[in-house]
Amino acid sequence: MATTQPAATDSEPQEPSYAPTDRTVPTRARERAAYDHALVHAILDESYVCHLGFVRDGAPVVLPTLYGRVDDRLYVHGSTGSRPARMAGAADDGRAEPGLPVCLTVTHVDGLVLARSAFHHSINYRSVVVHGTAHQVTDPKEKSTALDAIMDHIVPGRAADSRRANAKELAATAVLRLDLREVSAKTRTGGPNDEPEDMDLPYWSGVVPLRKGYDTLIPSADLAPGIEVPGYLSGL
Repeated sequence: MATTQPAATDSEPQEPSYAPTDRTVPTRARERAAYDHALVHAILDESYVCHLGFVRDGAPVVLPTLYGRVDDRLYVHGSTGSRPARMAGAADDGRAEPGLPVCLTVTHVDGLVLARSAFHHSINYRSVVVHGTAHQVTDPKEKSTALDAIMDHIVPGRAADSRRANAKELAATAVLRLDLREVSAKTRTGGPNDEPEDMDLPYWSGVVPLRKGYDTLIPSADLAPGIEVPGYLSGL
């Protein structure tokens, strides 16, 4: 059963949520699923790479790629010659309208869960799954907004602190748009779920936390003298 949201009150407005569908309600551990915008957006905004799944010539394909979010819309970066870009911008494969049916996923691994039994080993994680139809962005203004969002998704502030793409580079770059409509998040937290009869077994159990961090910056070997590290990078 999908997660039940508490009733809204005048003093505590209800968090906007995506409507669960047959594709976004998991068949296992349904209590770990959530549909509120804030959680979904937070998971998406913290990652750098998504995996884009689609069907090509009757076989599944999953590609890692960069992305950025603007409100309730994701933008995925690629080459104009890539198969996803060409499929998303044309009506083929029996489809009446342009667009490519896709499934996009993002996952964070937060901890390794070690149980007393092999069966109950797991991971703590946060994930988002998005179903929908990706379309190639052709409007120049929207494409510029999308590329800026992808740049700033890598490091906030970077889009304004780099040379903008020229006409040749823009012609070689494709951007796919995917609206966040059919979306779910799924998370696991806490320790292992050992069986009561296993509690006295002589094996260590618990969680090995994982964390993301940034190391010391490595400047380009050909960086011109006098160029200081910008504040948005030193702040990392």
